Amino acid sequence: QVQLVESGGGLVQAGGSLRLSCVASGHASTYVMAWFRQAPGKEREFVAAMRLSVGIPTYGDSVKGRFTLSGDNAKNAVYLQMNQLKPEDTALYYCATDPQFTALSSSYKYWGQGTQVTVSS
Repeated sequence: QVQLVESGGGLVQAGGSLRLSCVASGHASTYVMAWFRQAPGKEREFVAAMRLSVGIPTYGDSVKGRFTLSGDNAKNAVYLQMNQLKPEDTALYYCATDPQFTALSSSYKYWGQGTQVTVSS
C-alpha cells in the first residue's frame, strides 16, 4: 500500500522560507513524486514534480525561480524548499505520487493528507 507523509508547513512572513518534506512508502523509486497546492476556493495547482530515479525537477510557472525540489532516492523522499514566499503562496500543500509524469492532479492516484502553508503580508 502506497503511503505519503508530508511535514514542514507553517506560518511565515512574506519573503521568508519554508521546507516541506514528503516521505513515501510502498512504491518504487521510479514513480513520480509531485507537490500540488490548493487555496480556498481555487483549483488544485501543480507546484513541482520529479522522478526520484532521474532527479530532474519540473516546476509550475508560479513558483519557478523561488522553489526548489530535491530528492533522496534512498529515503524515497522529496523536499520542497520554498524561498521568497508571497501571501499568494498560502495554500494546503499536497504530496502525490504516480507511475506517470503529469501536471494534472486528476491523474495522480496516491495523495498525502496535506500540510498547511500560510504566508502573512
